[in-house]
Amino acid sequence: MRRRDVIKGIGASGIIALAGCGGGDGETTTTETDTDTPADTTTEPTGGTDTDTPTDTDTATPSGPAGRTIKLGMAMGVTGGLEALGPPIRDAAQVVPSQVNDADTDFEVDVQFEDTATNPSQGVSGAEALVNAGYPMICGALSSEVSLQIASNVAVPSGTTMCSPASTAPDFTTLEDDDYFFRTPPTDALQGAVLAQIAAERLEHDSAATLYLNNTYGSGLSAGFVDAFENEYGGTITNTVSFSKGQSSYSSQLQNALQGDPGVLLVVGYPESGNQIFRDFYSGFDGDMDVLVSDGLQSGDLPGDVGYDMSNVTGTAPSGEGPGVDFFLDEFESQYGESAEGQPFTKQAYDAAAALVLANAAAGENAGSAVRDNMRAVTSEGGTEITPDKLVEGIERAAAGEEINYQGVSGPIAFDENGDLASATYVYFGYTADGGMETLDTITP
Repeated sequence: MRRRDVIKGIGASGIIALAGCGGGDGETTTTETDTDTPADTTTEPTGGTDTDTPTDTDTATPSGPAGRTIKLGMAMGVTGGLEALGPPIRDAAQVVPSQVNDADTDFEVDVQFEDTATNPSQGVSGAEALVNAGYPMICGALSSEVSLQIASNVAVPSGTTMCSPASTAPDFTTLEDDDYFFRTPPTDALQGAVLAQIAAERLEHDSAATLYLNNTYGSGLSAGFVDAFENEYGGTITNTVSFSKGQSSYSSQLQNALQGDPGVLLVVGYPESGNQIFRDFYSGFDGDMDVLVSDGLQSGDLPGDVGYDMSNVTGTAPSGEGPGVDFFLDEFESQYGESAEGQPFTKQAYDAAAALVLANAAAGENAGSAVRDNMRAVTSEGGTEITPDKLVEGIERAAAGEEINYQGVSGPIAFDENGDLASATYVYFGYTADGGMETLDTITP
């Protein structure tokens, strides 16, 4: 096994987290700090060229190009607000370099990981460490708030390509990013509309309230839901209430949100605060009313942590079943000894890392602008279809100048002019009376 080649670039605290966790990342608040320091001390500038540039070969021979090292930076929150969700997302992305480094190929992927601690300032520091170490691309971040700060203050100014597996805020669609920001989950502008449809048509309510985390993710998703519920379904929004993470009680916020007796309550947040919100909800309010949650609260551990079965709660999360699902699930379980099934954003994490690595291979150099310019080329229709089990073949073909079309774990990975997915599918899930979680339906907006 050559997994040591992947682990060597991970900071000390990142190794500890990698060894003992199984959670994923999504959006979050802004106060935790990152403690990882980069182990790779190379100083190659992000915009420079890799001396291991592939030689020209016959494009009909995938194994023709000489191998080279592909440099992949990772910046994700595995502590802080996303401590319960981030580790499995990080682990899913790590499957890609492990898969390449364990294969019989002359290509290898060098990784450096930075824990953003779900905090924007720490995320910026971690991203700067990656750029200074010569990494031309970053898989991450997870929290929209963190990704926004990294993109604006580090990636775009330095010419570093980002691909987030979990940042869903609508803000990125209109971000002035010089085309350096991509993402593999769909925008929350779509998720808000899907949640509004569920509230109005499936749950048959004509009034609703929202309780949302006061960051980019929470406010954006709440606003999308409100807009669709009022303008598309003629519903009434009784209250929209924001909350901060880490409070000992959310009873007053719940009381404000539930004034006027709305038919359904939408809660947008993460388990760090969600656990206490739902403890307060069930102990002091109508525990039978319909509650909707967003992807940040898609956790099978939530009912047990809250202490209630939560059978009145349903929610949505980006889904998709691409041709590589079975392969990915087998690889993840083989490497980490647990299942990624039902873990939010793990499929998108593999796809984000895979798209970056393939784009780098097609570029032939560790240069951020060259990676950016090949992100759509390796994921667009046409060329040889590459599924996750054929990832190494895809790298060799792309490096040889062949056209490829990556088909991801989460479905087709085709980026529009804004770096968003051209299409998306959501899973509608619910918590069961025995404290589990089940898929109720899949929805394509």
